[in-house]
Amino acid sequence: MKILVSALALICCGMSLVLFVTMGLDKRFAQTGRRRVPEKRLFLLAALLGAPGGLLGMYAFRHKTKHWYFVAGFWALTLLQLGVLSYLAYRYM
Repeated sequence: MKILVSALALICCGMSLVLFVTMGLDKRFAQTGRRRVPEKRLFLLAALLGAPGGLLGMYAFRHKTKHWYFVAGFWALTLLQLGVLSYLAYRYM
């Protein structure tokens, strides 16, 4: 079980990095008039354990912060994901 918890933590870090970079790229695309990353894709990456990185990217790049559903959704997913990972780490490590 320790391996599973460690793997989930690594996946969360990796997906967070992917979503952080994706948020930065989408902000750049918005500024330069290029094709944007679909909102569904951003939420999908957040749901796949990338929410903490997406939340950091949202505020670091000032991107999507005026969309209430992004702010609420990313906060909720981040708290849920970090809560579950914390519980699993406490319980099995």
